[in-house]
Amino acid sequence: MKFIKNYQFNLVRKSQKIVLGLFLIVLILGLFEALILSPEDYLQGDSVRIMYVHVPSAWISLGIFSLMATLSILVIVFKNKMFFLIAKSLAPSGFVFSLIALVTGSIWGKPTWGTWWAWDARITSMLILCIFYLMYLLAWRIFENKDYVTKITSFIAILGFINIPIIKFSVDWWSTLHQPSSVNVFSKTTIHFTMLIPLGIMTAAFALFSLLIFLMKYNTELIKIKNKGLDRL
Repeated sequence: MKFIKNYQFNLVRKSQKIVLGLFLIVLILGLFEALILSPEDYLQGDSVRIMYVHVPSAWISLGIFSLMATLSILVIVFKNKMFFLIAKSLAPSGFVFSLIALVTGSIWGKPTWGTWWAWDARITSMLILCIFYLMYLLAWRIFENKDYVTKITSFIAILGFINIPIIKFSVDWWSTLHQPSSVNVFSKTTIHFTMLIPLGIMTAAFALFSLLIFLMKYNTELIKIKNKGLDRL
């Protein structure tokens, strides 16, 4: 890792303020669209509005873990410790969003399916993702040897990445309670634009929030390195 200079701390702090401002603006707009302008579902009624929190949370948690796995591969290939520092800083927000996805999914499941929890393929694979996040975070707490913990966490991230396509295609591979994807990149999107717009805005808001958490965690890690005199890694 290159020598950590003061301007890096200032840049991270300024970025936090900018991201926080953008997050609040986009969140307010997203909530207005989701709670007021978007229509209720003809079958689920107003309970469908949980989608605007549940779906973006799931997307963000999958995206973050995929990025962590990619960074872990780069750590192994290039031996660049900056990659593991970024991956470590991403993990808390990914864990939070995986929990939010599980909790909101459970709340949404009660009026829709009549139960708080079902061992559905999509739900179970999301739970497994949350467990991988937890293992990743606990590894940093348990192991003190930096070289060893880097290898362990990289292995956890790469192994956990196998679960990502399972989550994505679980509704297609197995007969499940969970509905198929309504938003598709390579095929027709079945969700109406009056719901798609607030869903997109809320996803942007959650992405900004995850970036904010990342910057806060990254800044903390830089401070730890600086205080320990380990700014040459």
